[in-house]
Amino acid sequence: MNRQKFTRREIFAPTGTAITAAMIGGLSNASHAAPRQDKPSNKQAFRYCLNTGTIRGQKLGLLKEIEVVAKAGYDAIEPWIDSIRNYEKQGGSLKDLKKKISDLGLTVESAIGFSQWVVDDDAKRAKGMENIKQDMDILAQIGGKRIAAPPAGATNQPGLDLLKAAERYRELLDLGDQMGVVAQIETWGPSKNLYRLGQAAYVAIESGHPKACILADVYHLYKGGSDFNGLKLLRGSAMQVFHMNDYPADPPRESIGDKDRVYPGDGIAPLTQILRDLFATGPGKILSLEIFNRTYWAQDALKTATDGLRKMKDAVHKALG
Repeated sequence: MNRQKFTRREIFAPTGTAITAAMIGGLSNASHAAPRQDKPSNKQAFRYCLNTGTIRGQKLGLLKEIEVVAKAGYDAIEPWIDSIRNYEKQGGSLKDLKKKISDLGLTVESAIGFSQWVVDDDAKRAKGMENIKQDMDILAQIGGKRIAAPPAGATNQPGLDLLKAAERYRELLDLGDQMGVVAQIETWGPSKNLYRLGQAAYVAIESGHPKACILADVYHLYKGGSDFNGLKLLRGSAMQVFHMNDYPADPPRESIGDKDRVYPGDGIAPLTQILRDLFATGPGKILSLEIFNRTYWAQDALKTATDGLRKMKDAVHKALG
């Protein structure tokens, strides 16, 4: 940095004096020093993941789901915790599961659980925290990095104190530090609490934890009434995984449900702007396809997974070129 000193007369002199020239020169030098950022390829811009809820209706079991995800060409998998537990109950080894996932070239970027960590009832919340601790342990053993933390159990009655929610989220993140898994606060559009992106951002910020982050979703943002422009504010690590899907014009927002989600590009969501804004906040985010469409569940799981990946990549290509 230029440490040249100026007199008071020079500082307040009209434009064109030494101070102005020095300032312009400094900005010019800084501009030239900044590295040029080449336009990324689609592969560099995002990583592609399949939330196994997308093929949950086919009832394949976890091992076959993993094989489908790999065969379809995804980079990562987002399993549901109950599927991992069922695998264990049937005698499966978490060590073997981790190896299978790795051997197939996949990573476990996130996982879906429904522990009641944020509820006001002390006993239920304590049980929820114990449940998610066990979930994190299972997840860590298979190489999982993150877990969803939605407002499970606090969806029917409004009035959740967001400052208290932030304190509870901080406890969850502290627990994650011990377990090696990051909890992502997730918005749920149909919920009476934490249904807006701004509410989740408030809780994340007020938690005061350096690893606080948000798990957002195209459908849930729409259903909850959030404006997609809010995504521009979530810079860097504030959002690492994003649930991809689309929604049709009918049914309307008031009555639309999870089952109405469609492939990216087959609905009316402003995906081009969403993807451009997501990339602008920092490349390398994980796009995880999460759809619960009964029509897709009725078809071959590999077709559902393959079509979904192609649709996601098409949307990214349209947005970024």
